Amino acid sequence: MGVTGLVIDPAFRLHDTGPGHPESPRRLEAIEAELQRRGLLQRCRPIQARPAVDRELQRCHSARYLQTVRREVAYGAAQLSTGDTTIGEHSEDVARLAAGGTLAAVDAVLAGRLDNAFAVVRPPGHHAEAERGMGFCLFNNVALAARHGQAVHGLERVLIIDWDLHHGNGTQAIFWSDPSVLYASVHEWGNYPGSGAAEERGEGAGLGFTLNCPLPSFSDGQAVLSALEAALAPAAARFRPQLVLVSAGFDGHRNDPLGHFLLEDADYTALTAFCLAIAGEHCQGRLVSVLEGGYGLKGLAGGAAAHVEALLAA
Repeated sequence: MGVTGLVIDPAFRLHDTGPGHPESPRRLEAIEAELQRRGLLQRCRPIQARPAVDRELQRCHSARYLQTVRREVAYGAAQLSTGDTTIGEHSEDVARLAAGGTLAAVDAVLAGRLDNAFAVVRPPGHHAEAERGMGFCLFNNVALAARHGQAVHGLERVLIIDWDLHHGNGTQAIFWSDPSVLYASVHEWGNYPGSGAAEERGEGAGLGFTLNCPLPSFSDGQAVLSALEAALAPAAARFRPQLVLVSAGFDGHRNDPLGHFLLEDADYTALTAFCLAIAGEHCQGRLVSVLEGGYGLKGLAGGAAAHVEALLAA
């Protein structure tokens, strides 16, 4: 059985998106309650979140963008001027804590204290670009985790697997020309943000290091897993990642209000097992996942619990 770490902090609930917003603090409450109900919370090792500092954030984001976030939060803006990201008075602090909590998970796994880890953080991150927050995201947690592994731990090759229903345009953009990060996404074609065509493969030295698997609405779990396996298994064998990162969104669940996939809890078990198999083959099982989307509370909680159960079983 693996040793799984968990980043959960009540402070993540302080990011106030207002009444009726799908990316609400209730998401984390639902996950934590379900992990507690199934006896999974007690089996995981807690990882202490800490705020990411400017030097760390600037590995993916520009200094100008960090200033924009700080200024607009301080002025009491309701939304970032760069995109459709709702903010409140604590949003910058919470976003820094989410990013830093993800980095702490990477540190723990790469130091060998844990086999794998799940950062249950908000706000999510994979839509955030170098100079633009969008799609509920301020800082790109998973991209920052990849850069942290490289800058602090000397990794040369990092794999990011993104199974969120929505395409991770921000992650793709950050690593578009970079052959040191292999980014693979399976997502609902035509949904927000509209990117992620199969023809989008990177450019320059990064050509071929972006793998997009767009699927039609009403795809089920087998279709999602099959697409990911077909695209990623041979690519991962060539790439030989030293760390596997997962953008773990649960908005592909059949009851999610923002998507049209038909995944069940068991499909997240299978997706997790696939990611763990790649990590086991190439990097001693070292895997860190970070929460992205998932807006139907029951499906989010069930999918996340299935994910944690599979991590513990590794």
